[in-house]
Amino acid sequence: MCPVRETDKLILNGMLHLLAVCLFALLFGVVWSITGRECLPGGNLFGIIILFICSVLGGKLVGMIQLPTLPPFPPLLGMLLAGLLLRNVPYITDAIFIDTRWSAALRNIALSIILTRAGLGLNPEALRRLKAVCVRVALGPCMVEACIAAVVSHFLLGLPWVWGFILGFVLAAVSPSVVFPSMLLPVGIPTLLLAAGSFDVILAITGFSTCLGIAFSTGSTWMNILKGLLEVVGGIVAGMILGMFLCCFPSNDQEDLVLRRTLMLLGLSTFSVFFSNVIGAAGAGSLCTLVLAFLAALGWKTEKAPVAEMVSRSWDVFQPLLFGLIGAEITIKALSPSTVGLGMACILIGLVIRLLVTFLLVHYGGFNLKEKLFISVAWLPKATVQAAIGSKALDMAREEGDEALIKFGLDVLTLAVLAILTTAPVGALGIGLAGPRLLARQVKGQQAYTSTHCVVAS
Repeated sequence: MCPVRETDKLILNGMLHLLAVCLFALLFGVVWSITGRECLPGGNLFGIIILFICSVLGGKLVGMIQLPTLPPFPPLLGMLLAGLLLRNVPYITDAIFIDTRWSAALRNIALSIILTRAGLGLNPEALRRLKAVCVRVALGPCMVEACIAAVVSHFLLGLPWVWGFILGFVLAAVSPSVVFPSMLLPVGIPTLLLAAGSFDVILAITGFSTCLGIAFSTGSTWMNILKGLLEVVGGIVAGMILGMFLCCFPSNDQEDLVLRRTLMLLGLSTFSVFFSNVIGAAGAGSLCTLVLAFLAALGWKTEKAPVAEMVSRSWDVFQPLLFGLIGAEITIKALSPSTVGLGMACILIGLVIRLLVTFLLVHYGGFNLKEKLFISVAWLPKATVQAAIGSKALDMAREEGDEALIKFGLDVLTLAVLAILTTAPVGALGIGLAGPRLLARQVKGQQAYTSTHCVVAS
């Protein structure tokens, strides 16, 4: 009887695979009948699907690279490299076409999901317990690196001051996609108040959005600054109104409450980001999304967990698209060696200053020397925020049609990609190597350090 059972299993598996092939062929046929050449090689939909598949596979391949005693490489590197290869490999590039408007739209959706997750991740209880050292580490390195990058890029790359600060805030945020998985591996790592790292992301995105609004405004400098501040205030007010709306609607007595809340949250977040671009107030949409997600989570209290889980699933879909699309924006032949070399100099100078500033800011926080060094290393990796906002200035410059602005936007995007490629693997490996060696005190089970210590990561 055993051979019969094995044969039945083989037949069943074969039927399942045949069914999957038939369903795929049917889906392709339906899409082709609707879109025509868009889903064939050279078409826009075909390019997006191939990019998504290659990005997923690239992420899995890089994630499988495992060195002894070290954390795995961030999968986002594989996603980024997949897009880079598709753009720069002969013949394949001709078959993979993605319209710039579609690319910008998909990246904006990914940005809205990132901002929504950041808002949901803010823990009010943790924020109330924040100590001065945590606030300093959350805000100080970001501001200092942004200013250093602005000054260095102005003199080395010739960027105007406002574009220098746009680049500075793009480079200033650290990446939760790299830091969090890496910090879970070594034993005894202090994990108290990880939510404080959201301040770093919020500050970077707020500064970037404000400078972006100023860069694309017309009129006097002071009026542009005032407009940027009004965008910040308007975004916060709109976020408060929408957040309070989400607290009450949908009501608790409705069916499929988690699904409806998730759809409303993501819908309003995406609408805020896109609508702010339509009215020429790009900075307001980002802040509105952060605030509305935070207030909605406050209203839902313990019921926010399943909503956050569903939002995370949507990020699993858009993360490969985001990093793949960012990689596909870079054409290696068009890169200037001087731009790459001077850009790397800007990144390295900013990282060195950030490392020193972080070390100084935790000096009076009750940490020993090894813990100070570890916290400094943990604040170096960059990826998610750089991928989300690195191309936004270029997208707006393309809409303006100004060649000079397009060049500045390409410089910002190029340095954002370089920062991801250099700091993400180095940061992940640095955390994996430094953790066991620098963190002497161990904890039992999953307990963290005592309440007198904290590590801020984002």
